[in-house]
Amino acid sequence: MAMLKSKVITLPNGKTVIEKRSKLPFILLLVLLFTVVAMRVTHFEFSVLMTRGHQFFVILKEMFPPKTSFLDRVWQPLFDTIKMSLLGSLSGAIIAVPLAILASSNIIKSKIINAVFKLLLSILRTLPTIVTALIATFIFGLGTMAGTLAIFIFTVAYVGKLTYEQIESLDMRTFEALESMGLSKLQAFRYAIIPEILPTYLSTSIFNFEGNLRYASILGYVGAGGLGIILNEQLGWREYGNVGMILVVLVVTVGLIEIISEYCRKKLQ
Repeated sequence: MAMLKSKVITLPNGKTVIEKRSKLPFILLLVLLFTVVAMRVTHFEFSVLMTRGHQFFVILKEMFPPKTSFLDRVWQPLFDTIKMSLLGSLSGAIIAVPLAILASSNIIKSKIINAVFKLLLSILRTLPTIVTALIATFIFGLGTMAGTLAIFIFTVAYVGKLTYEQIESLDMRTFEALESMGLSKLQAFRYAIIPEILPTYLSTSIFNFEGNLRYASILGYVGAGGLGIILNEQLGWREYGNVGMILVVLVVTVGLIEIISEYCRKKLQ
């Protein structure tokens, strides 16, 4: 561990200073060690990558140019995908607000309530969206309802966590001053907290919607509707030209929504 020991440097005026050794070599060594262990555990082999990796580009070549004749079958699943992500994101962002308030220790003084709702948000956040959608299909059947519910649950957890963390980081003197003037806790929250968190909350919700649009496109693999259904179908039939058309439409749609949402986030900031 000599590389981590401090080094004493003598200055021209005779004084000495202690220079701490950089921990970067030690960190790089740990990263290299964990990489080797991960490669052994996952049975990753460079030889397979070198001999079979070109097949990825073979499939890509078959996808392009995409078959434009398949475009008519893409519009309705695309609309379902946008509908799922928009409805799930909007409703989830709204429900996340009261849950974030109940999880904020500087608003709700009960440690038990804070712990319960923080635990709830943590549990919801650990559930993969595609697993939630699979469970939802057993309850509501195949279709966009299951996908919307899965996106809703993820949005509640994601937006709720970031919102309560932001609330807990605020300076509460304005809130406390309004309460001391006779305002209720709800009124004080309305005038002291909401103006502080609103821009970030809206920006987070919009950013979450972008991600949900991409997630919604694969939920069809478990029967939750959207583009994933025909994407899985066409991949199974090795119709790579149709797959290319689906991917082009998806990329263009996501790109347009990202441009619009980025513009909205800049305006909010």
